[in-house]
Amino acid sequence: MAVHSRPYISRPQTPGDLAPLGSFVEEVFGYLPRADQRRWAHAYLAGLLSTQGKKTVRRLAAAVTPSPTASQSLYQFVNSSPWDWGPALRHLAHWSLRRSTPRAWTVGTAVVPKRGDRSVGVHRRFDPASGRTVNCQVGVGIFLSTDSGPVPLGWRILLPARWSDDPDLRERTRIPRTSMVSERSPSGQVLDLVHTLHARTTATPLPVVADMSDGAEAVSLIRGLGRIGCDFIVAVPGTLPVVPGGHLRSEGASVPRTLAPVPVQRLLQTPDGYGDARGQRPHVALLQLPGHAGPAAGEPQHTYRAFTEHDAAERPHDRVWITNLTHRPEHLLTLTGLQSCTTTAVRTLESDFGLRDFEGRSFPGWHHHMTLVSAAYGFDRLAGWSHPQLRFVGRLSA
Repeated sequence: MAVHSRPYISRPQTPGDLAPLGSFVEEVFGYLPRADQRRWAHAYLAGLLSTQGKKTVRRLAAAVTPSPTASQSLYQFVNSSPWDWGPALRHLAHWSLRRSTPRAWTVGTAVVPKRGDRSVGVHRRFDPASGRTVNCQVGVGIFLSTDSGPVPLGWRILLPARWSDDPDLRERTRIPRTSMVSERSPSGQVLDLVHTLHARTTATPLPVVADMSDGAEAVSLIRGLGRIGCDFIVAVPGTLPVVPGGHLRSEGASVPRTLAPVPVQRLLQTPDGYGDARGQRPHVALLQLPGHAGPAAGEPQHTYRAFTEHDAAERPHDRVWITNLTHRPEHLLTLTGLQSCTTTAVRTLESDFGLRDFEGRSFPGWHHHMTLVSAAYGFDRLAGWSHPQLRFVGRLSA
């Protein structure tokens, strides 16, 4: 599934330019109690949608109003104004679901390099994308993957123990004492995002597609999604130890179990005969996860399918996936393609929508910025403009 992008084309302001964005802001941010908050939400979104290059608060303000005090007001709206971002994300979810055909929930990770150590959540971390250790914030986002591309609908910032346990740091960056911001692994944050989305929407449950192939938390995510009754497809390291065999009711016959765990990639050596139009041939195997879970621990042992794909020349692809879905393998491959679209969307959010350009240090400010960025991206992808020139949203009065 392709991710569609629109060119950044400017033209002189006309009254019609502001109408689509105004209706969107009223629907998504209309709950804000004060008129000035709604006005600055509109201004911030307009700036994100029309400003070229780095999206500093000063440049966002200059793009939408000639007022010399607008940048200070925008900064205060994002960093100091005490508004709850949860309702905005709920309204954005409902707005997005009405305008698209949902396919899956997908997970994206944003690594935001930072200087210094005073911004909320900053820590040193190895970044697989760049192949080096960086000083950064890490955001985990959940996306509604649709027929028009993925839309971000929720974010969590990873908070290492230094940030969770130090009361001075928490007070300085306004980190609240809630379960949402306790020290959690990436898999724990994904589970919390899934739970939050289920509470925010009444849509038909969608499968969760996540790439955990770079870390050691694939098993905890798989078990957690199973416990809350989610269908899922999770990319795992090829070296992940699994127990071969088990029984899937739809497969029609049990596969003999071998108690000794083996790397999951070793199971995927014989193609099952399925293929798709791209010449890819999924390799499928049944397995169970090793460990303490099972009847003795009060938790049933589940059987999953692992699969990867080979192209027409039988060259293996890198990622191995584990799923509890019983769809035909070619359909599973279509769903895994949504994860690649989400990775592309995160890059677009970073380069074109200002995801990396937050200028504050506080926990609420970070969430306000990420919510506004998500709303701007969703509006750009799903508003249904008939002309690319409407990409420019005009200038607002101060």
